[in-house]
Amino acid sequence: MLAPAVLYILLLVAGPFLLAIFYAFSDARIGNTRLHFVGLENFRSILQSPSFRIAVRNSFIFTIGSQIVVIVASSILAIALEKPFRGRGVLRFLMLLPWVAPIALGAIGWKWLLDSIYSVISWVLVALHVYKPFGAPMWLGEPHLAITSVLLVHSWRLIPFSTVILLAGRTAIPKDIPEAAAVDGAGFWRTEFLILLPMMMPIISVAVLFGIIFTFTDMTVVYILTAGGPFDSTQVLPSLAFTLGIQGSDLAAGAAISLFLVPLLVIIAYLMLRVAHRAEVT
Repeated sequence: MLAPAVLYILLLVAGPFLLAIFYAFSDARIGNTRLHFVGLENFRSILQSPSFRIAVRNSFIFTIGSQIVVIVASSILAIALEKPFRGRGVLRFLMLLPWVAPIALGAIGWKWLLDSIYSVISWVLVALHVYKPFGAPMWLGEPHLAITSVLLVHSWRLIPFSTVILLAGRTAIPKDIPEAAAVDGAGFWRTEFLILLPMMMPIISVAVLFGIIFTFTDMTVVYILTAGGPFDSTQVLPSLAFTLGIQGSDLAAGAAISLFLVPLLVIIAYLMLRVAHRAEVT
């Protein structure tokens, strides 16, 4: 009965992973029929690349920054959508749209919203006299604005998923606990930070873990909005691996960059699961 699941893992996970390891230690290129073992040469050349160092820095910036935005926003939404009120079902449905809709479709929509010529955001800011006509910033054309724009769009994508997880965790907490705290005189903020937040730590750890994995391994938003530009200012490890490995025909370099993600994600997953386990024990 386990054979289909084992076969699925071997074909779609273990097979490509082992192939990536083989390519990373070879001189594989698209169109090259002969492969030669080159040892650690691909890793050595990648570590000396300025684009790789920028991609590593941006990956951490996107991951840490987006998780801060996602956890704060999803916590506020979970609190707001926990208790029944008129129209809650509609709001929950609208909240899930960014996660349910195809990511490519949502990213293309944001690309139009942030376009240097047709941006609705820029038009509104000009209409409010925040910027002069033809003086609005180029959201995807300036390095710092491009990083911020990509980070916020990616956070917009992950907020619904994190909100659903936190909302499920809050609804699972027995109602008599916050009611007893209210009877003892605890206000809203004290109840949230001293009672509910410690109880939610295992759930928050799971949400952060999934968010970190999604962010470190995703390149869709970056590729559609900026393709890593301008001047590699929004380049991340997955997009750099795709650019060098597929578009640049250097499969060995792309595979070597991809392998850098594996030990990092394993360490992050181990640490987050340890935090969740300790929270459950205490």
